[in-house]
Amino acid sequence: MKEQAKIEILQKLIRIKTVNNNEAEAADYLASLFEPYSNAKVERLTYAPNRDNLIVTIGETGPILGFSGHLDVVAPGDLNAWDSDPFEPVIKQQRLYGRGAADMKSGLAALVVAMLELLESKQPLSGRIRLLATVGEETGEYGAAQLTKAGYADNLIGLIVAEPTSNLSQLVYTARGVIDYRITSIGKAAHSARPQFGVNAIDNLMLFYQQVKARFADFTAVDPVLGGITHNITKISGGEQVNSIPSYAELWGNIRTIPAYPNQVFYDKIAELLAELNQQSDVKLAVEYSFPEEAIPGDPQSPIIKAAQLTAQKVLGRTFKIAGSSGANDGAEFLQAKGTFNSIEIGPGSDSSHQSNEYVELPIYLQAIEFYQKLALEFLKSQTN
Repeated sequence: MKEQAKIEILQKLIRIKTVNNNEAEAADYLASLFEPYSNAKVERLTYAPNRDNLIVTIGETGPILGFSGHLDVVAPGDLNAWDSDPFEPVIKQQRLYGRGAADMKSGLAALVVAMLELLESKQPLSGRIRLLATVGEETGEYGAAQLTKAGYADNLIGLIVAEPTSNLSQLVYTARGVIDYRITSIGKAAHSARPQFGVNAIDNLMLFYQQVKARFADFTAVDPVLGGITHNITKISGGEQVNSIPSYAELWGNIRTIPAYPNQVFYDKIAELLAELNQQSDVKLAVEYSFPEEAIPGDPQSPIIKAAQLTAQKVLGRTFKIAGSSGANDGAEFLQAKGTFNSIEIGPGSDSSHQSNEYVELPIYLQAIEFYQKLALEFLKSQTN
């Protein structure tokens, strides 16, 4: 495939506005690219109207290597902060600008083009490659969770997640988990001049706020790559008006976990605190969790990392820095599938994710395509010898 055609695939993908929705149109476009190849198995799994996950498998038989990329992007934010339309990609000095150029339509497009070129070349594979293109990664990895539950990630031999890693400069093998939680406090409204007739939901919510960080101080382990856990209260709201005792209040907290602590230990700690506080008169607190993800422990000596380093030396003339990630990705869900396998995160894209004037360096995008092709061939071959 000519370089211009590879770039046009990325441009067309960016033009499709998949801001936490409308992924089906992007899935349709990518599926159409595989139509000329009868030996490509194309499937869809619908999450909601206009929201389709896409699964494409190439290769006849044998072990399956997973390619992971998400179809959705975050909102562009203040359009005045952009130098051009975020959904009309612009190329300047070998940089392609547009929403999703870094996170992560360049990575997804590179995976797709790598598969298309392998089909075009008719090069035999020592196994199979399965693209898992998901909905909703930016808001909770629920597309990956749906695909995992449906069995599409079962018994993979490895997984390549094409999230941006500083222009292919590092290879991420371990990642923090994430727990977003909401604490609700139910009180009783009353006139502020007669507070004795009400129950102040904000006061009761503050009981939790004041104690939860002290409880989490017990988690003192420090991961050599990821560091310790982090916990922040990031949003608080409540009350009806200034002269009324608030009948409702809530707060949101965000925990970034490490492999030393499974998510359940945090659930248990919060449940313990709430049980104690709810013993007090008129205190009514409850918790809800929003798409939590386990930390990814990884193995810096895994076969897929060794294959990636060997491929990087051949394609890029260098090896990667081995690193961890403070953010979660779809790999956390796919690793819950049947079987045991390792995932790596490696992809094109700058550090401009979620920012205005988001961009990808086009030479890096093109290198990523070659890298994914050769890594797939190398790794599948190593796993069947």
